[in-house]
Amino acid sequence: MKAIYPLVALSLSVFLSACAGGTFQTAGEYEAGKQALYAGNYPTALAYFQQAAQNNPNAVYGATLRLGIMTYVGQTQYLTGRYAEARQSLRKELSQHPSDHVAMLYLGLTEARLGNRQAALGYIENGMKGIAAFLNYITTNFAYSFGQFWDPSGNIRATIKTDLAMISGANTDWPALIAAGEKLGIRIEEEEEKARQQQQQMMEQNFGGGR
Repeated sequence: MKAIYPLVALSLSVFLSACAGGTFQTAGEYEAGKQALYAGNYPTALAYFQQAAQNNPNAVYGATLRLGIMTYVGQTQYLTGRYAEARQSLRKELSQHPSDHVAMLYLGLTEARLGNRQAALGYIENGMKGIAAFLNYITTNFAYSFGQFWDPSGNIRATIKTDLAMISGANTDWPALIAAGEKLGIRIEEEEEKARQQQQQMMEQNFGGGR
């Protein structure tokens, strides 16, 4: 299935997502959950995301990296060690949005933690490849707009290439692969926030320069 990446300006992401999600209250819970996630406070993040999902389980957030609320629920369930619950949440998300590569990645990590390594390999590989394809798409097609702020050094994609080599090898180093997947999952979230802030700064400078 070919993924379709929305072309909406990053600076509008929170408000447009609130409309897509149904209520501004739900968007506020999502934002609070994201801040807790960035701070490493995973139990608090999970509580916010679960409340947002209860209000609207079909909500999708982000202007460029589009993730369903159940991805965030599953991610933070995984990060708090609730692997069986995470698997259920992530499967639900992928049943609705099959091209959610972050959900795919975390489902693979979850299966690995649960001991289902054969299934885990496929999910992790597809998730990593999907994230790399997403980055290639926006940095190539939108290089002169918001794409310039995403993985500008190419380091994330280079790291993914190295991580994928672990999967293709004869003997998979599972602790290393799981650690790499977890790092990528957080890093792509942080990259979205960095790109949003950098684009906002550029817009402010451009408007300021025109006065």
